Amino acid sequence: MPSKLDLRMDAALAGLTGPGAPFGLGSVTAGGVELPLITGVPQTLPPYFAHYCANHAELPFLVAGPERLTFAEVYAVAQGVAKSLIAHHHVAPGDRIGIAMRNSPSWIALYMGIVMAGGVATLLNGWWQSEELATAVAEVECRLVFADPPRAKRLADIDGLDVAVVTVDDVRPLGIALAALAGPADVALPTIAPEDPATILFTSGSTGQSKGAISNHRAVTQGVFNYLAQALVMLGITTADGTPPVGQPATLLNVPLFHVTAEVPVFLQSFAMGRKLVLMPKWDAEEAMRLIQAEKISYFVGVPLMSFEILTHPKRAEYDLSSVTDFAAGGAPRPVEHVRRIADEMGGPKPLLGYGLTETNGVGCGNFRDNYLAKPNSTGRASAPLVDLAILDGAGKPVAQGERGEVGIRSICNFTEYYGRPDATAAAFTADRYFLTGDIGYLDEDGYLFIVDRKKDIIIRGGENISCQEVEAAIYEHPAVAEAAVFGLPDERFGEVPGAVVLPREGETLTTEALCAFLFAHVAAFKVPQRIWIVDHALPRLGTEKIDKVSIRTKYRALAAAETVTA
Repeated sequence: MPSKLDLRMDAALAGLTGPGAPFGLGSVTAGGVELPLITGVPQTLPPYFAHYCANHAELPFLVAGPERLTFAEVYAVAQGVAKSLIAHHHVAPGDRIGIAMRNSPSWIALYMGIVMAGGVATLLNGWWQSEELATAVAEVECRLVFADPPRAKRLADIDGLDVAVVTVDDVRPLGIALAALAGPADVALPTIAPEDPATILFTSGSTGQSKGAISNHRAVTQGVFNYLAQALVMLGITTADGTPPVGQPATLLNVPLFHVTAEVPVFLQSFAMGRKLVLMPKWDAEEAMRLIQAEKISYFVGVPLMSFEILTHPKRAEYDLSSVTDFAAGGAPRPVEHVRRIADEMGGPKPLLGYGLTETNGVGCGNFRDNYLAKPNSTGRASAPLVDLAILDGAGKPVAQGERGEVGIRSICNFTEYYGRPDATAAAFTADRYFLTGDIGYLDEDGYLFIVDRKKDIIIRGGENISCQEVEAAIYEHPAVAEAAVFGLPDERFGEVPGAVVLPREGETLTTEALCAFLFAHVAAFKVPQRIWIVDHALPRLGTEKIDKVSIRTKYRALAAAETVTA
C-alpha cells in the first residue's frame, strides 16, 4: 500500500497541478499521442532565462573560485553572446553549435547565448579524445565549436576537421573570457517556437558509436518544470513539518555539464529556483566538503560514488555539512548499504535517487527520503505529473504488474530524434511513443520501479555510460589483436568498470601495458579497461558464431572476484 510520504506527495501535487494552480495541466499532441503538459510556464528557453534572471537579478548565481556572478550579470553576457553569434558568426536557427569545455561560467553563458540565438546547443563530452570529438562533430554536422584550451588542442589534432573552432580561455573571469563575443546592441534575436530544436546530447548505446539526441525547447523546459514540481512538493511537506529551508538554495555543480543530470535538474532548474551554483571543475571529496561549509550548500547531487566518498572520508567530521538537506544521486544505482549509512551517519540529510536518461532529459523516476529507505533497491515511482511509465514485452505491449520487461518512458520531455538516424529513432520508440530505455525491470504493487538487468550492451561506470562495442572497436584497431570482448566488472567505487579479454593474432606478442597505452591515445580514459586478460585460445562462440559475451562475463567476473579475495 502507498506509504505515508507517498500519500502526502500525491496530495501536494494535486494541489500544485489542479485547475488554476501554478502548475496547472493541459495537453499537447506529439507523435500522434496526447501527452500532459504544464501550462502557464515558459515553453522555450529564451523567455525562461529572461523571466527568472529578472526575478532573481541581484542574487548570486555562479560561484567559480574567487569569481561571483549574479543572475543579471550572467544573463547580460549571454545576451551579448547571442547577438554576436548572429552578427559576427552568422548563426542561423537550427545551426548546431558545439561546446567542448570543462564546467565554467563561460560554458553556461555560451549555452544560454546559443539557444537565445536560435542555435542548437551541442554538448560535446569533455573527456573525449580527438577521434571521439571528430566523430561526434561530424555526426551532427556542427557549424561552429567553442572549446577551452585543452579541448581546442584535441580538435586541432584532427586531420581535415571542417568546422570553425573558437578557443575560450575559460579560467579568466567571464566578462574577459567572452569579451570577443559581445555582440551589437541593435541585433534582434529570433522568436523561438516550442517545437524548435534546442539541444543535442550524446548517448552511447549497444551500437557503439555515439548518437546525437535532439530535444526541442518544449521537451527541455517541461523537463525542468517537472523536476521543479517535485521540488515544490517536497518543499511544501518540509515546511508543513516545521522545518522550512532558510536562505538562498545552493548546490554544487560537481558533475559535467555535458551530462543531462548537470544540464537539466542542476543547471537549468536553478534559474526557476533562484539557486546558487558553486562550480567544481574537478571532483574532490574534501574540496566538496569545504565548499559545502563555505557556501552553505543545501542540496547535493552527483553519481553515487560522490556522496559515498563524502560519507567515508576520514576528515568528514572536520567540516560542517549541516546545511545539506538531501544527498541525491543519479546515473547509477546506489548499493543498499550506502542508502542506509547516509541516513544513519550523515547527521540529518536524507538520501534521494533519480532515474532518467539522456533521451528523456533526465526525467523518469524518483525515490525520496523515507520511501528510499523502505525500498532502497528501487528507483522509485514515475515522476509526476508528466511521466507515464510502463513495463513492456518484446512487442511493446504492457506486461502484468510484477512481471519483468523493458522499461518504457512516455512524456513530453522525451527527445525528438537521433540526428541523421531515422532507423535508430524509429527503433527507440513504440508505436504509442514509449521510449525504450534498454533497461529490464518490474513494477511492484505501489508502482515502484525495480531495475534488474540491461538489454543494451553498456557499462555504467560511476554514472558514465560506456559502450562495450565502442571499446571493442578501439581494441581491434591495434594491429596485434585478433579477438576481443569487453564487459562490466563490479567495482566498489564506481559500481562497474570495463574489463576485457583479448586474443592476440598468431605470431604477435601483446602486453596489457602496451594495449592500455594504445587505448589511452584513442578513447577517453574512463573507457579503458581496468582489467585485461590476454589469452592464448579463441574466445567462446554461440551457435550464431557470435562471441559468447554472457559466458565470458560470468567467467571473468568470477576470476576478478577471486583475485580480489586473495589480494
